[in-house]
Amino acid sequence: MQIPIILQTTGLLILSNVFMTVAWYGHLKNLSSKPWWIAAFISWGIAFFEYMLQVPANRIGYTQYSLAQLKILQEVLTLAVFVPFAMLYMDQPFKLDYVWAGLCLIGAVYFIFRS
Repeated sequence: MQIPIILQTTGLLILSNVFMTVAWYGHLKNLSSKPWWIAAFISWGIAFFEYMLQVPANRIGYTQYSLAQLKILQEVLTLAVFVPFAMLYMDQPFKLDYVWAGLCLIGAVYFIFRS
């Protein structure tokens, strides 16, 4: 059984976003006492795994979806991964702005996928 392209793309992009979010923001919690360049090198190492998932995700997705559709999908998944990360890992409070941002992204999804 073939996994649908949208599920392959979405699954890989979700995993990619987990690595990306940890690479971009995890050092703020774990490496704040270290020099910035150490955090940068560690983040680059984590980002390698993000790219190892993101590149095939976009190649698979591009066989069926436009570049703009892939970009909007990426943004939706970024927010979907970032909010739990911010709240659960970084101990940030939930903000109503997350809801408003999500609603704006739903609008973006509608407009980019309607054609």
